[in-house]
Amino acid sequence: MKEIVVALDWTPNTNHTGFYVAKAKGYYQANGLKVRILGANEEDYRGSYSEGGDGESYATPCGKVAAKTATFALNSPEGIIGWNSPPPGTNRPGLKAVAAVLQSQTSAIVTLSKSDIPRPAELDGKVYASYAARYESRIVQQMIKNDGGKGEFSEITPPMLGIWNTLVNGEANATWVFLGWEGVEARLRGVKLRSFKLQDYGVPYAYAPVLCAHPDVLRDSPDMVNDFLTATAQGFEFAAAYPEEAADILITGAKTENDCELEQDLVHESQKWLGPHYLNGKGQWGHMDSLRWDNYLDWLSDNGLLTTYVQSRNPKEGVSVSLDDLRKGNVGERIPRESFPSSKIFTNEYLPPASFELTTTLSNSVDECSRDMPSSCFCV
Repeated sequence: MKEIVVALDWTPNTNHTGFYVAKAKGYYQANGLKVRILGANEEDYRGSYSEGGDGESYATPCGKVAAKTATFALNSPEGIIGWNSPPPGTNRPGLKAVAAVLQSQTSAIVTLSKSDIPRPAELDGKVYASYAARYESRIVQQMIKNDGGKGEFSEITPPMLGIWNTLVNGEANATWVFLGWEGVEARLRGVKLRSFKLQDYGVPYAYAPVLCAHPDVLRDSPDMVNDFLTATAQGFEFAAAYPEEAADILITGAKTENDCELEQDLVHESQKWLGPHYLNGKGQWGHMDSLRWDNYLDWLSDNGLLTTYVQSRNPKEGVSVSLDDLRKGNVGERIPRESFPSSKIFTNEYLPPASFELTTTLSNSVDECSRDMPSSCFCV
């Protein structure tokens, strides 16, 4: 059996259901794979995702892939772009996206409905709870500008797993969440949210999250990658077709695999909401469109966000700066768009064809989810 480690981008949730289904149903085993799923509650994420740590190390899922202690990891589209645009004089592998977990955009910037923030422009002068990612605050900044604001706000960086609570407790005015998870949780808790979807404010966002791999793994073990993605696709296809059973599998898997207790009501409600977003109109999981990536890269380039400097707690001259510096325009050199083709950051090469055709009902439910989730809404 070939051993594979999957590093999730968060604690287990419905963005990840297909991995747990594929393991529980024996799809991985049938492909000769022994898969371990790492959640963000792992001990070595202290200091980044959770409190603690030594103050120096900052573990991330993609960092594990880069170090080859994980085979695959989940990340944002701009995270993958960041891994392929290292600052001068640094040596980082160009991680590549090999599958899109979701086909439609389910993340958004959110505020509490009771706040005086009816639109992104009103985030000027407010506090944004950040994941401390390289492009994150500048994307939010440009979104505010697109809505007529100045893009001037404060940025706090609590441990990532505590970010949601900073919004609920009033320590921050806004943050970036997945509506299919935190949005559903808010509704169940009676917390009223107002959401601002990026695409409604001129940001042509790509796929989120995406599954990525090290270029060495893609070169040296293409059959293993294909076997893993084939089994994973089966898992997500099952989750889309059978949300109730898939939710139960996630609850059990999170407990046994990650020692993580999930709320049953949250998982079941989230699974019903999110399931239609797993597959495209052909019933395929994971497939990505180059036009969608190109539109996002064009937008980053046109707005001056495709640049060389990275964020750091301990900035190094000519290489890295603080998050505040990035927002203020100290971003390094612009990266020419022509040197950054979308083929550099994603591939569909290792994905299987659909194992069954997407039903009309499932396809229609995606449209219904989109219609039922306006830019300013009650939770989701």
